[in-house]
Amino acid sequence: MKSDIEESLVLPETVKINEIFYSIQGESSLVGYPTVFIRTSGCHLRCTYCDTTYAYNEGEHLSIEEIIGTVKSYDPQYVCVTGGEPMLQKNIHTLLKTLCDMNYTVSLETSGDKDCSAVDERVRKIIDIKTPDSGEKNKFHQANLSEKIKNDVKTEYKFVICSMDDFDWAEEFCLKYDLFRSSRILYSPSYNKINEKWLAEKIISKNSKARLQLQLHKYIWNAQQRGV
Repeated sequence: MKSDIEESLVLPETVKINEIFYSIQGESSLVGYPTVFIRTSGCHLRCTYCDTTYAYNEGEHLSIEEIIGTVKSYDPQYVCVTGGEPMLQKNIHTLLKTLCDMNYTVSLETSGDKDCSAVDERVRKIIDIKTPDSGEKNKFHQANLSEKIKNDVKTEYKFVICSMDDFDWAEEFCLKYDLFRSSRILYSPSYNKINEKWLAEKIISKNSKARLQLQLHKYIWNAQQRGV
């Protein structure tokens, strides 16, 4: 006999998926943990530093039951839903809720251009605020700076730094919206554009309250390798 949770997985909803794989989490406060990544297909933004352009269109529609079946086959503790832009998917909330109901630690990586207020409160939200050099500076949903989201200990705001201008802009943005006090702030050097040491020293010299984040997976494997 199926459990109530297993019965609930027999759903008509589908999500367009680019890939599902098991690897080491390379970013966020969960860096280093073995994690199943569910990469959705489709993105409405075109950031200059995007390293997953193959997810713009490639993918197939899978039922939530099929997605969960693949996740379960790895027997993980951590699951990361990423993209592309997951929030473009009609049934993403159902997928996130189902994963949480199965007691996985679930994180969502999103551009922040879509309202995250309806995301299941058990999900760790990693919201990427686009800096000027991303080419998508003004693509941000102001609701993602609400007190509810900012003060949620599961919320993290990420800034990909491509230049000194980006660094200064990120600092001003965090101060303007009081993010350093209320939230986890991650500064990530744009891979092969900004030197990690430069950004580390800039954070120190400016007495920034941000946390340096490197894309760990790119240092373990080839930066162009998929499925890691």
